[in-house]
Amino acid sequence: MCGITGFIQWNRDLTQESELLVRMTDSLSNRGPDASGTWISNPCAFGHRRLSVMDPENGAQPMHALQGDTSYTVVYNGELYNAPELKKELLQRGHHFRTQCDTEVLLASYIEWGPACVDRFNGIFAFAIWDGGREQVFIARDRLGVKPLFYSNAKDALVFGSEPKSLLLHPDVEAAVGPEGLAEVFIVGPARTPGHGVYSSLNELKPAHALIFNRNGIRTYAYWKLESRPHEHDLDETAAEVRRLLQDTLERQLASDVPVCSLLSGGLDSSALSALAVDYYNRTGQGQVSTYSVDYVDNAKHFQAHSFQPGADGPWIQRMVDELKTDHHWIEIENGELVHALNQAMIVRDLPGMADVDSSLYLFCKEIKKGATVAISGEAADEVFGGYPWFHRDEMLNSGTFPWSVAPDMRAGLLSPDVREWIRPLDYLADRYSDAVAETPLLDGETGKAAQMRVMSYLNITRFMPTLLDRKDRMSMGAGLEVRVPYCDHRLIQYVFNIPWEMKITGGREKGILRKALEGVLPDDVLYRKKSPYPKTHNPQYLAAVKQQVLDILDDATSPILPLIDKDQIRKLASSPDASSNLPWFGQLMSGPQLFAYLTQINSWLRTYKVAIR
Repeated sequence: MCGITGFIQWNRDLTQESELLVRMTDSLSNRGPDASGTWISNPCAFGHRRLSVMDPENGAQPMHALQGDTSYTVVYNGELYNAPELKKELLQRGHHFRTQCDTEVLLASYIEWGPACVDRFNGIFAFAIWDGGREQVFIARDRLGVKPLFYSNAKDALVFGSEPKSLLLHPDVEAAVGPEGLAEVFIVGPARTPGHGVYSSLNELKPAHALIFNRNGIRTYAYWKLESRPHEHDLDETAAEVRRLLQDTLERQLASDVPVCSLLSGGLDSSALSALAVDYYNRTGQGQVSTYSVDYVDNAKHFQAHSFQPGADGPWIQRMVDELKTDHHWIEIENGELVHALNQAMIVRDLPGMADVDSSLYLFCKEIKKGATVAISGEAADEVFGGYPWFHRDEMLNSGTFPWSVAPDMRAGLLSPDVREWIRPLDYLADRYSDAVAETPLLDGETGKAAQMRVMSYLNITRFMPTLLDRKDRMSMGAGLEVRVPYCDHRLIQYVFNIPWEMKITGGREKGILRKALEGVLPDDVLYRKKSPYPKTHNPQYLAAVKQQVLDILDDATSPILPLIDKDQIRKLASSPDASSNLPWFGQLMSGPQLFAYLTQINSWLRTYKVAIR
């Protein structure tokens, strides 16, 4: 993977802006530690940081091509998993290739098919192409938003980048937030409304969207969307198709010229990918698969099972390592490291995020990077197949809000009365929820339970899954590690979206159709194990540390968060026995300790980025 950035400005000599472009590009060095490249040709400036995965010798960017008298230049972050098929077709159409990398395939695809090229891509990507003939830049993002892309249409310029940090270096882009941005942070966060960049001057290019910028201005449009269609397969056919799609997707994503590993938690999703990877390596003679798992020092000593975290992962990881004979690496994180990394995780994300759920992944990825450059992850299976508790609990299904964020009154109560009145957080949340529900593509005549579960599936794919993909991208790329997510293949998601709910929970189990599809791939005890989420620390020392950080912030008159919050309410919460509650306020993992960590991240974000509020 890589980092991309740049700007297009019609009435300015950009050749005088090389230092600015280099700074913007170098801000993304963690995303691309292997090489750097910049290019300026009025009115366009492109920057690229490279993580070499395919054809390390010849894939330098920005990459240029000439077709007749027309010049094209691309900066690209991602992987095209169907590049071999595209290349074969393009060769038949008369194109020639100098490299073995998919960047050249992507650029040739645009030259051949123009903006419609994205309809042919299977992969994860964010890219910008300067089209000299049309005098325009074409920017696109993959269908599920695995790879990030932000932009700002500031004054007469378009500024873009993989992460906000690169755009915020441009003089026309300000680190400021208004009422909507504050509502995003305090009531929606760590999720974000699709398209919302939180900073007032930033937008996110939505998943499955493209952007064209020329002298007539800017236009964005969707090139793909989830569709509701009648499901025509019976149970056995459905299970077979799910298995076929997953196996095809994984085998495409194992392609790499650098070491690939698999993340293994011992749960259904990661165990399935690891097992399929081992089978593929055995069939193709590629040797032993490396697997990695994460836990915390002394976590077993402090673990307490509850409804959102029913069991520890360690014994199940060992069960799969013994079964698959992988080269396994056990990574343990100290609680002190976890607390210390909270600030770095915020900087990697450019926003307050999932607290120690972020920082632990960042530290985990740094360790993986010592032995691998690419990792396969089971992210998104729960959103796609309906694995989360809120798919199965009536009180969460009928909550009337996003079911992973069911403590809005508590969260709103942490704000100062003036800020509550200004941003109206509960109204904002209700509006964003209504928008999401209204977007859901129901089948004609679909009502009752079928419609309810269709809506729940759509909310998870378009609102919750992007939060976890953001986390996975930023924390992994912050360590220079590429993470691939096979469950986010758009063909698989489109197919599973239309499987009737009764069939999805075949056997009376969450993700029942996935379990059936994987019969014979995994041992039965692993196949039917009850879901357990990504591990978090249960050490009371972590709670004590983040609580003390919040109290120190409250005692510091210069803390930038103070005008925004109800200090007495937060002190009261810190002194309450509920401070260690296992009842999540966001997702399955963010409960009492993570609330204090989130507040410290907000304060650090406001200070570090010198965020203006207006």
